Amino acid sequence: MSRTLIVTNDFPPRQGGIETFVHAMATRFPHDAVVVYTSSEPGAPAHDAALPFPVIRDPAPMLLPTPRITSRAAALARRYACDSVWFGAAAPLGLMAARLRRETGVARIVATTHGHEVWWARTPGARSLLRRIGAATDAVTYLGASTRVPIAAAIGPAAAGRMARLVPGVDSEAFRPGLDGRAVRERYGLAGRRVILCAARLVPRKGQDTLIRALTQIRRRVPDAVVLLVGGGPYEPRLRRLVTAEALDEGVVFAGAQPHWTLPAFYVAADVFAMPCRTRRRGLEVEGLGIVFLEAAAAGLPVLVGDSGGAPDTVRDGETGHVIDGRSPDAVAERLIALLTNPEAARAMGEKGRAWVAEEWGWDRSYERLAQLLARDP
Repeated sequence: MSRTLIVTNDFPPRQGGIETFVHAMATRFPHDAVVVYTSSEPGAPAHDAALPFPVIRDPAPMLLPTPRITSRAAALARRYACDSVWFGAAAPLGLMAARLRRETGVARIVATTHGHEVWWARTPGARSLLRRIGAATDAVTYLGASTRVPIAAAIGPAAAGRMARLVPGVDSEAFRPGLDGRAVRERYGLAGRRVILCAARLVPRKGQDTLIRALTQIRRRVPDAVVLLVGGGPYEPRLRRLVTAEALDEGVVFAGAQPHWTLPAFYVAADVFAMPCRTRRRGLEVEGLGIVFLEAAAAGLPVLVGDSGGAPDTVRDGETGHVIDGRSPDAVAERLIALLTNPEAARAMGEKGRAWVAEEWGWDRSYERLAQLLARDP
C-alpha cells in the first residue's frame, strides 16, 4: 500500500493560507495512506485526536532541517512504510530531501512553493539552498506564472523542467451565499452598515493600512461603511494607531484571529471583500496567491485584489472583482465606492465569481494533481 509522509510547519490549529492548503490536502488522502509530521502548537492534542490519520508533533515550535529533525522524519518514513514525501512548504524543509531519500528509499519527493520562496530565489545565499531542494526532489510545485519564473531561475533548468502547477482550492459547499451572517453582524455592531471585509494576517504585505486610509474617502460617499478586519498579527498595534490618527474608531472593527471553520459566516456578513496586498522589499516579499480571495468569491462577494505576486490569478478582473494598486488608497476607495453604491453590479460580480470558483478551484482537483505527482509513475 502506498503511503505519504507530509512534513510541514503549516498545519492546524495554526491558522493561515498554507495551513488551510496542507490540511485540505491531508484530509483527502485515504486515511491509511498519510502520516503528518509537524511542529508543536497550542491546542494541537484536541485537534489531532479528531483526525483519522496519525499526526506526530515534534516538541519544537518550528521544524528546521537539522540532523535531529531529519533523523526523526526518516524514522517516521520507515516506521509507517512511506514510499513518498510531500513538503507542504519547500523552503527550508525541502533541504531534508536528499538524506530522506538516501536513508529511507522513498520513491517520490514533492516540495510545494508558495510566496516566500520568491525571497529565497532572489537572495544569493538562499538561492543556492533552493537549488539544492530542486535537485533533490522529483517535483517542485508553483502557484502561478508570477512565482514560477523566479523560482525556476533559481533551481536550474533540470529541476525547472520537473516543475508542476499545484494550486489551493475552495470548499464551495462550506463557503456559499445564503448562510446566516446575522450573528456576526450583531456581535460586532454591524447591523444596517455596509461591510468591507478583509480576512488575513495583520502584516504589512496584506495592505490593511491602505484599506484604512481609503476608508476616509469611502465614508464621504457611503457614511455607514465599515471595515471588518479578521485576523491577528504583529501589525495590529500600528493599524490601531492609524485608525485613531484617521479618526476612524467607529469605522474599523478588529475581530481578531478566528478559526477557519467560522469564516463562512464572516463572508456572508459582508458586502465586499478587499485585501490590497502589495509587493515589498524590492520584490523579495510577494503574495503567493490568496485563498481568502477565492473563499470570498465562493461566498458570492465581489473581490478587490492587490497587484502582488499571484494574487491577480484569483480574480477575473472587471468580471468577478478588480485588481488594484495595493499602495493606492485612492484606487482602493474608487473601486469600493463603486461596488458599495451599486449593489446590483456587486451582486452580479459575486455570482460570476462563485460560478468560476466552483468550476475551476475545487479541492478535489488539487488533490488529484498532488496524488499524481506523488505516484511512482506520475
